[in-house]
Amino acid sequence: MCLAVPGKLVETQVIGDNRLGVVQFGGIRRSVFLDFVPDAKVGDYVLVHVGFAISRLDEEEAHRTYELLEHIGMLETEDAALAGELSTAEAVCSIRAGDAIH
Repeated sequence: MCLAVPGKLVETQVIGDNRLGVVQFGGIRRSVFLDFVPDAKVGDYVLVHVGFAISRLDEEEAHRTYELLEHIGMLETEDAALAGELSTAEAVCSIRAGDAIH
């Protein structure tokens, strides 16, 4: 099972031919490639899959997605991540049925 997770784009930069950004998932920040979403800008929400932002979405949709993930028990708390109980990927979205974030 694979999953795209929404996050907020907080930084962008160009390195060589690639556009990269930093996306925030709650209290966790990850570097991602932005080549598939050339119109994404700081402050936008993007869906991230395997280190690539694959589409933009509005803030309301991102929050609805977080609520659904929390409701079905797939979203872990920030406290657990800070305590070192989970890896970064697991802190964003802990999938009980296997390795969902490759």
